[in-house]
Amino acid sequence: MKELLFSSEKRSGMDIRVLETDKFKTNTIILHIVLPLEEESVTRAALLPNVLQRGSEKYPTQGQMQRHLDNLYGAIFSADVMKKGERQIIQLYLEIANEKFLSDQTPLLEEGIKFLGEVLTRPLLENNAFSSRFVELEKESLAKKIEGLIDDKMRYANQRVTEEMCKDEPYRLLAYGIKEQIPAVTPQDLYALYQELLETAPIDIYVIGDVNKQEVISSIEQHINLKRADADIAPLGSNSYQKAVGQEKTVIDEMKVSQAKLNIGLRTQIGYADEEYVHLMMYNGVLGGFPHSKLFMNVREKASLAYYAVSQLESNKGLCMIMSGIESQNYDKAVAIIKEQLEMMRKGEISDVELNQTKATLSNQIRETQDSSSAIISMDFNGRLNGRTRTLEDTLARIDATTKEDIAAVARRVEIDTIYFLRGKGDGQ
Repeated sequence: MKELLFSSEKRSGMDIRVLETDKFKTNTIILHIVLPLEEESVTRAALLPNVLQRGSEKYPTQGQMQRHLDNLYGAIFSADVMKKGERQIIQLYLEIANEKFLSDQTPLLEEGIKFLGEVLTRPLLENNAFSSRFVELEKESLAKKIEGLIDDKMRYANQRVTEEMCKDEPYRLLAYGIKEQIPAVTPQDLYALYQELLETAPIDIYVIGDVNKQEVISSIEQHINLKRADADIAPLGSNSYQKAVGQEKTVIDEMKVSQAKLNIGLRTQIGYADEEYVHLMMYNGVLGGFPHSKLFMNVREKASLAYYAVSQLESNKGLCMIMSGIESQNYDKAVAIIKEQLEMMRKGEISDVELNQTKATLSNQIRETQDSSSAIISMDFNGRLNGRTRTLEDTLARIDATTKEDIAAVARRVEIDTIYFLRGKGDGQ
C-alpha cells in the first residue's frame, strides 16, 4: 500500500498540512486549536466551539449557516472539543464535495476555507463579547452533556477510574469541562479566551483531497489570516505519562445499575514516541483489544463472568484501561481471573494463535485508517502532538517483527494502579 504523506508550510503562525490525493471524491479540512488541559480554562474551551458554530457575523443563525452549507452541495460542518493526553483540542471539521466531480465548477474548496475563516475569525459579537443568547444556550447544552455521562454507565465508569487514577494530574479532567464552573462563564470571559487562543495557541489546518497545495495555501492566507508570527505561539509543555504506582487502589461506588462495571486502570510507563510503543499496541491487542483476546476468551467466554471484557490504550497518556460488565456477586472471581491474564502476559504465556491473530487484526486496522481522511489526519496529528510521526510502513513492519518476549517485556512494566467497581445499591456486604 502506497503511503500518503503530508507536505507542510507555516503561515500566520499556523501549520498548514496538505495531502494531495485522488483517493477521495470529497475534500476534508480539519482545523485544530491546541491548549493545555487546565482546570482554569477547560470549561470555557469546551463551550467555545459550540458557540462558534451557533452563528457568525455573516451567518448569524444556525439556519442561515446550514442553508449556506446546503448551497455548497451539502457540505458537512461540525465543531467539537477533545482530550489527547494533557492537551485539550478544539476542532473545526468541514467535508465538502470536490468540484472536479460536478458539472458546476464553483470553487468549492475555496468556498469551504472561506466559510471556516468566517466561523473562526468573524464570530457573531455584541458589545465586544460573544452573543449572550448563544452563550446561555450552549451553557445549558454543555451542562446536560456532562450530566448525561451518568446515564452511559460504561463511559461513566471509565471517567471515574480516570479521576481516581489521575487525582493530581490534569488528565482527570473531562474534555467537556467541569459542570460546577458553567454558571460562572460570561460572554466576556469566553471572548477573552477566544482572543488569547487566536493570538498565541498552536493552530494547524489539515487539508486532504484532490487539491493543489499552492492553491490551498493561497486560499488559507486570504481567508484565515490571523496576522501573527511563529514567535507569538506559546510552546506546549510535555505530555507526561510516566508516574510510579504506589499502592494498588480499590474504589467502590454504588448506584442504581442493572449491570455492575468493573474497570481496572493500568499504568504502562510507555508513550506514543517510545520505541516500545508498537509492542504496547500488541500487548493491548493480545490482552483485550479484539474478540480473540485473553480477556474476551477467558473472562467472558470460558468463565462466563462478564457481559463484555475489553481493554483499550490511552496512547497519549500511557494508560491501558480494562473494562468489563459483570454481576456484582462475581467481583472477586472476575478480579482474580483478570489478574491471572495479566500474570500470563508477564510470563510470556501467549499462544501462537493469539500472537498471529493480533498481528493480522492490528495490521488490518491500521491499513484501514488509509481509507478515511479523518483517520489519516488523526494519525499524523497524534504523532506530531507526541513528538514522533510514525509511518504506516514502519508501524506494520514493527508489528510483524514483534515477538512474545517483546510483549512480555512490556507486560512486566505494566502495573495496576486502580480497580474501580460500580455496583448496584444494596449489592455490597
